[in-house]
Amino acid sequence: MTQKLILVLNCGSSSLKGAVLDNDSGEVLLSCLAEKLNLPDAYITFKANGEKHKVELTANPDHTGAVGAMLEELKARGLESQIAAIGHRVVSGGEVYSESILITEEVIAGIEKCIPLAPLHNPANLLGIRAAQNIFKGLPNVAVFDTAFHQSIPEHAYTYAVPREYYRKFGLRRYGFHGTSYRFVADEAARFLGKDKKDLRMVIAHLGNGASIAAVANGVCQDTSMGLTPLEGLVMGTRSGDVDPSIFSFLAENANMSIAQVTDMLNKKSGLLGISELSSDCRTIEEEAAKGHEGAKLALEVFVYRLAKYIGSMAVAAGGMDALVFTGGIGENSDIIRGKVLAYLGFLGLTEDKDANLAARFGNAGVITTADSRAQAVVIPTNEELMIAQDTARLSGL
Repeated sequence: MTQKLILVLNCGSSSLKGAVLDNDSGEVLLSCLAEKLNLPDAYITFKANGEKHKVELTANPDHTGAVGAMLEELKARGLESQIAAIGHRVVSGGEVYSESILITEEVIAGIEKCIPLAPLHNPANLLGIRAAQNIFKGLPNVAVFDTAFHQSIPEHAYTYAVPREYYRKFGLRRYGFHGTSYRFVADEAARFLGKDKKDLRMVIAHLGNGASIAAVANGVCQDTSMGLTPLEGLVMGTRSGDVDPSIFSFLAENANMSIAQVTDMLNKKSGLLGISELSSDCRTIEEEAAKGHEGAKLALEVFVYRLAKYIGSMAVAAGGMDALVFTGGIGENSDIIRGKVLAYLGFLGLTEDKDANLAARFGNAGVITTADSRAQAVVIPTNEELMIAQDTARLSGL
């Protein structure tokens, strides 16, 4: 029997992440990261069995070149004939897609229609789809949307208080992101706690360079912090999260900045980087804050305070909170941030178990609150690739 392998692709505007998973075991046999795409020094790094090697993409420094290099690598390892289907992460499915779907020309047109909602991501996702169709001819391709999980959010939670005509004409509303991660973590947290997902009121914090939070009750998403774009909500590595919208006119008048410049600043120069004037990397911020760096200390405090406030508001959306779940690179590894957040939430009856919090790092799941806490805080490592692979296998009929 041939192995049924799934190739998972996640395309950014200038990068491509790929992974080959065994559909039966969920094991990752090969992963790759292509960087600096569309630049002359583009390259791709392959990783398998703990070993890495780098391939220059000078001849074809684009997404197609990266997928082509992936095919060559699979051939070299004798795996190409075992690839059965390809799963693609697509950032925005707007209101069109509330679940993963087998890709057809019609679906591609639907993803194109959503480009205004994710102008940086959807075009790159489409490049990845086209490249996979050209290079892995005849194989089924599946789109898995970041926004799909949040399509259960009620109207009063996704509606902005702006004139309704902008929603009718342009789809201006809150969509949310990180949905594939939330779907995986909600199931996994319920399993870990030995409860039925439908009976759990969960607040899940996905904390990475991009950070968001979601309320899950009755087994479905009730609200989330990211909005029309991934800029709304929490403080992130380089993104501001919530700001007064009048910042645009204020900076236009006082700093002579254009709309594009302010948008770029809020997306790329703000967040932990902007406050600390040091780094967007949480580990660096924690290390420097411990040494007394004022900017790093403030960045950490703002990040944690905003997060704690949002957890309170998401408990409203979930109708209470049985479990607070941390996931994502920061959520899974930073006992410091988790500890500080729990200190803010003491009034809700959560008490940190310091030893358990320290133990739940580097891929280890665990409950990090004391036994007498009114709600449980738990760390659950996310696995978006596995979720995409499972959807791809199911929709491809494997």
